[in-house]
Amino acid sequence: MQVRKLYNTRAIEFYGADVSTHLKLPFVANGISAGFPSPADDFLDINIDLNKHLIKNPSTTFYGRVRGDSMIDAGIHDGDLLIIDKSLEPTNNKIAVCFIDGEFTVKRISIEKDCVWLIAENQNYKPIQVTKDNDFIIWGIVTNVIKNL
Repeated sequence: MQVRKLYNTRAIEFYGADVSTHLKLPFVANGISAGFPSPADDFLDINIDLNKHLIKNPSTTFYGRVRGDSMIDAGIHDGDLLIIDKSLEPTNNKIAVCFIDGEFTVKRISIEKDCVWLIAENQNYKPIQVTKDNDFIIWGIVTNVIKNL
């Protein structure tokens, strides 16, 4: 996957998705055993292109690098790379990148009849109630998280 840096904010660094390249990597189609290895795994002849697997809508997909620890209980940590699709409809309980009062943040969204809440996945952070007084937009929905181990 090739990326180009678009801009940097305090909370998230954004990158555009370049899906014009093709990189086929060996793929274990039968799954990877967490127990005893299978001798059949020595014969890998299936390939996967991560661009095609991870990016459904190339023109509306961006990458964002996480800064901070507000989503650690959702498995999203500082430095992780988010795949964000701006074309997806925001629905209740999705993890979204939001722009609120001049700042980007990644949070779980809770959509109620007359209000939206931004819920951190870390008990050290309080939920944020979005009101009519906030400058607010749900910028995109997180579809995948890529992390280093």
